[in-house]
Amino acid sequence: MLYYTNYPSPLGEILLLATEEALAGVWLPGQAVDQKLLAQAQRWDQAPLLVAGCAWLERYFHGACPVPQELPLAPQGTPFRQRVWKRLCEIPYGQLVTYGQLAGEIAEADGHKMSAQAVGGAVGHNPISIIIPCHRVIGANGNLVGYGGGLALKKRLLEYEGIDIRTLYDP
Repeated sequence: MLYYTNYPSPLGEILLLATEEALAGVWLPGQAVDQKLLAQAQRWDQAPLLVAGCAWLERYFHGACPVPQELPLAPQGTPFRQRVWKRLCEIPYGQLVTYGQLAGEIAEADGHKMSAQAVGGAVGHNPISIIIPCHRVIGANGNLVGYGGGLALKKRLLEYEGIDIRTLYDP
């Protein structure tokens, strides 16, 4: 069974979706919601994993440094996307990596070439925003590029983590 709730964040309403075993989706205002999944869900604000997800977000927005591993996560995607999302979960709070760095790390682990664009495609399909921290990925040379909720939202998330966005290039 799928359940959903909304979390009233400083950024606006965040939609959370979970099964009884794991979080399956977290969408920020302005992000495209997986309507197919949402249509299968029923509202249950007290579902244990939704309560845990909201508590995680509450800590995040109040300056704590919660880590994705605190919650069981079940994003749906290809094996490649799963690998990229798993690597995103390893990016520490308040730190940035580039798409190229991620591609290089995954290529080294897999033993074959990997493009930053392929990694960018996987990052862009992350269904569990903030918790799987795709906002911590930037373009080469500090370019502030790509975010499903828009660059203004990405900037705000980075500022919550104490990152000086003035050092990033905003195209």
